[in-house]
Amino acid sequence: MSGFFGIVSKRPCITDLFYGIDYHSHLGTSSGGICTFDGNVFNRSIHSLKGSYFRTKFDQELDKFQGNSGIGIISDTDAQPIVVNSHLGKFAIVTVAKIMNIKELEKECLDNMQHFAELSHGDTNPTELVALLITQGKDFVDGIQNVFRKVKGSVSMLILTSDGVIAARDLYGRTPIVIGKNDNGYVMASESHSYVNLDYETERFVGPGEIVRISEFGITQLLAPNDKMQVCSFLWIYYGFPATSYEGVNVEEMRYRGGFEMGKNDDIEADYVAPIPDSGIGMAIGYSHGSGIPYMRSVVKYTPTWSRSFMPVSQEQREHVAKMKLIPNRDLLNGKRVVFCDDSIVRGTQLRDNVKMLYDYGAKEVHIRISCPPLIYGCNFLNFSASKNELELVTRRCIQELEGGNTCNLELYCDNTTKQYANLVEMLRKHIGVDTLKFSNLETICRAIGLPKDKLCTHCFDGSSFGDK
Repeated sequence: MSGFFGIVSKRPCITDLFYGIDYHSHLGTSSGGICTFDGNVFNRSIHSLKGSYFRTKFDQELDKFQGNSGIGIISDTDAQPIVVNSHLGKFAIVTVAKIMNIKELEKECLDNMQHFAELSHGDTNPTELVALLITQGKDFVDGIQNVFRKVKGSVSMLILTSDGVIAARDLYGRTPIVIGKNDNGYVMASESHSYVNLDYETERFVGPGEIVRISEFGITQLLAPNDKMQVCSFLWIYYGFPATSYEGVNVEEMRYRGGFEMGKNDDIEADYVAPIPDSGIGMAIGYSHGSGIPYMRSVVKYTPTWSRSFMPVSQEQREHVAKMKLIPNRDLLNGKRVVFCDDSIVRGTQLRDNVKMLYDYGAKEVHIRISCPPLIYGCNFLNFSASKNELELVTRRCIQELEGGNTCNLELYCDNTTKQYANLVEMLRKHIGVDTLKFSNLETICRAIGLPKDKLCTHCFDGSSFGDK
């Protein structure tokens, strides 16, 4: 995942831009970038964030970013923004994107006598590819539509030009863009909480496939939104900051509602409910209220030096950092029966280690409740960490073992009424080493979000999506 932020203001923008970008730190760990336009020049800077923080890399150079408009990003993928000079004029661009057919499009651009100047780890930079596809159009709208036609995956973008910022949301709205407003101008963001402390109020959400131009004087629609939408349901479950909203639906409220329904329908006996912080907190509070079981925090996240965004590259290091972040409270665990709420199970190793720690600290019983269904499919639309290789998903490894190496019956493992689903959950329970394990279901997720299923992307749970786009 990645998160971007843009601004068009009547006054110098760098302070609001800097903090607005920083509030997206939970969405990326690879690199951060800022670009402003001062009326003549695009001023750009990009820094690696591996092992560091956005603020520490940029706060000493803010004076160089002059002007009243700018864009920036914290990226989990490529180095951005990209600055381009073309027949459309000079512009800078940031993207939240996953391009499944990048090699095919790379070849098309090279065959079209275009070239790539900014490689990302030796490979084509996806944002530069998007910029080249845009420059194939007769204007920005035609170029962005060219991106939507050709990219398999998803692309949302902000384009900084000499007369404002163009915001274009993914064709089916899988990733969000929200616009905030105050007396001085407008901001555009992936996350709505990012501008609250900057004294902007939500003006509106950009629709799926919609293109708008934002200047200090207002918003101009360049292309109307599509009727179809499949916004990523996992945004509410995991990625989203608790105070943010997508499509007008608050993240923390959704997690609470999902947890409440799970708790109301569960029959477990326990001494208390506890979250696996942070994304399990809202669910655990809801579960407690729904079940009537008291809420306590017997595992606490150490936030002063271990933020969610501070995650190294290698899986071994990530697992070590994940362990260091969480501190168990022996006094609350010893001899207790505890229901622990968590957002999802991906590889399974981190949760298994956490569970072992809970038993080591004296827990009598550990019951795990997961706020979403099992992750069965890799994501084709977001740069979800386990999407590159589906066998990194513990569910797929279990299914392969249950099916004797065959994975052609995946749909049976997505249905919580089948024997195959029950066998999968039982194998996962043994793998993690807990007394009981239960997952939420798609019906609960849709009710908790409050959108119909056909407006949500649930591909990672059931394989469904609008074709390959």
